[in-house]
Amino acid sequence: MLIGAHTSISGSRVSSDEAAPPYNNISNAIFRQKQFGGNCGQIFSHSPQVWQDPNIDDDEAEKFRERSDQQGVGPWVIHSSYLVNLCTPKDDLREKSIDSMQKEVDAAEKLGIEYVNVHLGAHTGAGVEGGLDNAASALDELDIPESVTVLIESDAGSGTKLGGQFEHLAGVLDRSEQDLEICLDTAHMFAAGYDISTAEGVEDTVEEFDDVVGLDNLACIHLNDSKHECGTNKDEHAHVGEGLIGEEGMKAVINHEGLRGCPYVLETPTEDGKSFAWNVERVRELRE
Repeated sequence: MLIGAHTSISGSRVSSDEAAPPYNNISNAIFRQKQFGGNCGQIFSHSPQVWQDPNIDDDEAEKFRERSDQQGVGPWVIHSSYLVNLCTPKDDLREKSIDSMQKEVDAAEKLGIEYVNVHLGAHTGAGVEGGLDNAASALDELDIPESVTVLIESDAGSGTKLGGQFEHLAGVLDRSEQDLEICLDTAHMFAAGYDISTAEGVEDTVEEFDDVVGLDNLACIHLNDSKHECGTNKDEHAHVGEGLIGEEGMKAVINHEGLRGCPYVLETPTEDGKSFAWNVERVRELRE
């Protein structure tokens, strides 16, 4: 089973073992992932709150590639900056978003990372169709390396944000000339109105996704429970099986035949004495 967590790259050294290699920033993620019990994962290449170049030097990238292979950790996902808005009708924000995404896919190629994950963003008045047109055309301006795939993540769907409906995801895939794939976030789907709190609900939702988007376009799952009710558009994550999706729904997602081959990446909170390691172990307990 491919299961891991979103992992920090901060700090100059994370191992207390003096015999351990001096992990640099990016390589910190590998060591931490092993501590969690994970075998795949996700990172930010820089602070997601600012427009910033990843600035990854050749030596750092080589160490990350080598250590990921040595430790058997992968695939990895880079999550793009929260500032990126592909749907925007504003020219300046569009250009910044395209520039940021180009830097992310280039960083992914350098690091040997397979995926770059991005939210569609908000259309802010352009309308759903206009927003989807904007997103697809922005993505089409990217020079995506052959070894990298951009993933469009499902959204909780608040305000004018797109990606909350499967039709939005399919709309971008249909419009774009790029070979894009999808990342489904369980908490986001639930917030957007897809009731996956029961085994029957998971079955119905996966069937709908397959009909609208296609399971062959699904590459990754963000595995998060939800602190809020279905359809509230509120995006706040809970520990696996302890939110309002609950144990039955999360277990059904983890074991669904159409989903179980995907890498599962946790973005669960670290609170109540429960860490990423607790959630990784919980997922493995629920796996049949």
